[in-house]
Parts: sequence; C-alpha cells; structure tokens
Amino acid sequence: MEILSNLTSTFPTFFLTGIPGLESVHAWISIPFCCLYTIALSGNSMILFVIITQQSLHEPMYYFLSMLSATDLGLTVSTMSTSLAILWFNAREISLDTCIIQMFFLHGFTIMESGVLVAMAFDRYVAICYPLRYTTILTNSRIIQMGLLIIIRTVALIVPLLLLLKPLYFCKVNVLSHSYCYHADVIKLACSDTWANSICGLIELCLTTGVDTPCIVLSYILIIRSVLSIASPEERHKAFSTCVSHIGAVTIFYIPMMSLSLVHRYGLSAPKVVHSMMANIYLLLPPVLNPVIYSIKTNQIRRAILRLLITK
Repeated sequence: MEILSNLTSTFPTFFLTGIPGLESVHAWISIPFCCLYTIALSGNSMILFVIITQQSLHEPMYYFLSMLSATDLGLTVSTMSTSLAILWFNAREISLDTCIIQMFFLHGFTIMESGVLVAMAFDRYVAICYPLRYTTILTNSRIIQMGLLIIIRTVALIVPLLLLLKPLYFCKVNVLSHSYCYHADVIKLACSDTWANSICGLIELCLTTGVDTPCIVLSYILIIRSVLSIASPEERHKAFSTCVSHIGAVTIFYIPMMSLSLVHRYGLSAPKVVHSMMANIYLLLPPVLNPVIYSIKTNQIRRAILRLLITK
C-alpha cells in the first residue's frame, strides 16, 4: 500500500516532449523555432499597432482583425516558454497546476480564435450582402458585445474542463506527447475514471468546432449566392477578393487542428515525431501566417505597415 501511495499522486509531475529522436540537435532545431516565434510576435504586434494608431483603420473589419492578432499573440506566448525551454535547456518537468494554467490559456485562446473567425465571417456576410447597412449593423457597441460573448463562451467552456482534471489520479510515468500541455494528452495518462472528462471535452468540441464551422460555411453559402447574383464579373471578383484573407485564416486554423485531433484518436501507431510535428504546426501555423496573409491581401494594412517602416 505504501508503494502504491508513492506511485499514485494527485500532484504529479509531467514530462514534456521535444522532437523525439532528435534530442541531440535540439539546439539547432531551436533556431527555426525562434525565427517562427519572432515572426508571429512581431507580425501580430505590428498589425495590432497599426490598427490602434491609424484612424483610417477604425472600422469593423479591422477591429475583428485586431482580435485575431491578439488571440494569435496569446497562442504564441502560451506555448513559447515550454517549447524553447525544452530545446535550449532540456527543461521537461511541469507540475499539474502549471499544466492546467498553460491549458487554460492555450485552449482558451484556441476557442477564442475560432469565435473570432466566426465573427469575421459574419462581418464579410454583412459587408457583401448588406453593404448599405454595414456600419449600422456592425456598430462599435455591437462589436464590443460580440467580443465579450466570445470571452464569456471561452471561460464557460474551458473552466469546467480543467477543474475536472484536479480530482484525477496519475500513477504512471507521465510523459506527454508534446512540448506543451494538451488536454487530450493529459487525460490519457490518468489512472482514475476519465468518463466525465471525456464527456466534457466532447461537449466543448460540439459547442466550438461543431457550432463555429457550420456558421462559417453558412456565411459563405449566403455570400456566394449573393455574389453570383451580381451581373458584372468585375464586381464579383472584387466581392470575392475581400474574402480571400479570411478563407486563408480559416483554412490554416481548422485543418491543422482537425489533423491533430485525428492523429490523437486514430494515429496511435504513427511515429512519435509525427505527433510532435503536427502539434507544433497546429499552434505555430496560424500566428505565423495570419499576419503575412493579411499584410499581402489587404491593401490598407499593407500601406499602413509600409508607412510605419518607412517613417522609422
């Protein structure tokens, strides 16, 4: 019984994983990771800065873009410390409480980004289908309400999910698959019953991806129907071109997320390095590419950034 009590703990230590099989070259692998983190932090910070400081960008579309950049910054910061600590110092140990805090921000910003993408889809729908009523529908107060609703939904979904981790017992060698704490990864290591955790995780998935994805698809069905009714090919092209950046953001967010979920559920026989790479792509791709996409495809953002760089 004494041995069992030593093995079983409600305050376990977990061991994060870097790039399996490439531990000897972690220092070299950290160089591209540092570059990607730098691009994500500087790119999203620059977009936030130009939107805040440029009066001409104080419009609904750019307010939503600033929300996207803020969530991307949160996602980047929430995993950067543990990922770089592993690559630089092989600092793999993390307590359950620290793990829960990281999951709060990691999963929280993920849910928020999904909600922001829905809000941006609604913004494109109103701008294309009701252009004359655009500013009367998307007023500043309504945008603030949408932002608060995204935050409230995030907290309401994530807090019960994480509180259910506290009563669990862990009695194995608690080695996680990634360089950060991921809910599905943590509950797999529990020795006690995780039925409630799995049900809560399924509810959270249904109320985020299960709701947000159909809303985005529906918005674009209505947008396409509206655009196809426009007689002029030039006007059609112009209308569709305003959606390209958002479609890119949706693609680079949902495809890696769904791929990681599939790998966790059905790719148990896949090499560990596949799990690790998918996990890093899932969290690094959106923060790195979103600023690039919006800077290239949005003329006003591109011009504002160029003005900022030239004046410096």
